[in-house]
Amino acid sequence: MRRVTTIAALSAAVALTFTGCARQDDTGSSNAGNGGSESSASSADLCEQADGDGPKVALAYDVGGVGDQSFNDAAYAGVKKAVEDLDAQCFEGEAADGEPESAREERLRGMADQGYSPIIGVGFAYSESVNAVAPDYPDINFAVIDGFDPDEEPNDNVAYLGFAEEQGSFLVGAAAALKTQSDHVGFVGGVNNDLIQKFEAGFAAGAQEVNPKIKVDVTYIEESDLAGFADPAGGKSAAQGLYDKGADIVYHASGASGSGVFEAAAAAGEGNWAIGVDSDQYLTAPADQKQHILTSMLKRVDVATFNAVQAVADGEPLVSYTVYDLKADGVGYSTSGGFVDDITGELDGYAEDIKSGKIKVPTAP
Repeated sequence: MRRVTTIAALSAAVALTFTGCARQDDTGSSNAGNGGSESSASSADLCEQADGDGPKVALAYDVGGVGDQSFNDAAYAGVKKAVEDLDAQCFEGEAADGEPESAREERLRGMADQGYSPIIGVGFAYSESVNAVAPDYPDINFAVIDGFDPDEEPNDNVAYLGFAEEQGSFLVGAAAALKTQSDHVGFVGGVNNDLIQKFEAGFAAGAQEVNPKIKVDVTYIEESDLAGFADPAGGKSAAQGLYDKGADIVYHASGASGSGVFEAAAAAGEGNWAIGVDSDQYLTAPADQKQHILTSMLKRVDVATFNAVQAVADGEPLVSYTVYDLKADGVGYSTSGGFVDDITGELDGYAEDIKSGKIKVPTAP
């Protein structure tokens, strides 16, 4: 088996560590332990007990926070590894639905004032706020997962950590085309923006590489509102619409809204599948949904997060742009459940063709 499936094995191990987190509210205090879940208590224990001599890392989570079983959880797993391997301290805050840009800036400034470095914004939505805050703290290192530099004059203390989501999405698109019984598949995006369109483009390209005549339906929960990443009911409604139209496999790139997509797949019954995203979502799905999760597109946010902390610990913090692609083991697909075991040879072949440049995966629909 080729290298890409090694990513799946590593991600499976990481996903087993995913828990909810202690979250910082707008006043800077933690709300963990106030009627929270067992998983949030576990996270609170981690950061409250992490008093080592290593780097002091702060995570500013995107909408949905930890417990989304996806993007934010993967970032948390990277910090957990930093606590364990680098003797790091940690602190966490979370974005609220519809919050103003000033709230993100205030959250970042609070972290910087306490001396945390690196400060990692989880999600492109932190790009503007990091750009505003970073110049005021030249001795603090910042990083933005999926971020972009809003200026022509980049800050020399900011790293933008990106992924070749289109490449991983190509592989699960190929898996969908190889497994569909109806030659009809679908895609649910959380928000219709350039980043999520990369997932859509790669998925459609992978499916069409296998079967040029396959039908690929696409729908988005929101056009611009970031609440589309934290709307399980919207995810369920969007996916149900695709199943009703005849799709038997639906891939989502919608953060916490994906739990609704899995509900829709289970409700659609035998022969209908969903494909997860970011982490191996088979591992965290309810028992009645596992049999409907064909695979997941793995986006190694945990690796990028840990690398950002490791670089600070080594005295060589990351700056500018770093892209985690198939060659860097930054994306891949999961094999949990065994539902794609019979096609891994074909999927790995496509992965090698992408790495060699034989297949060029589009980044826009």
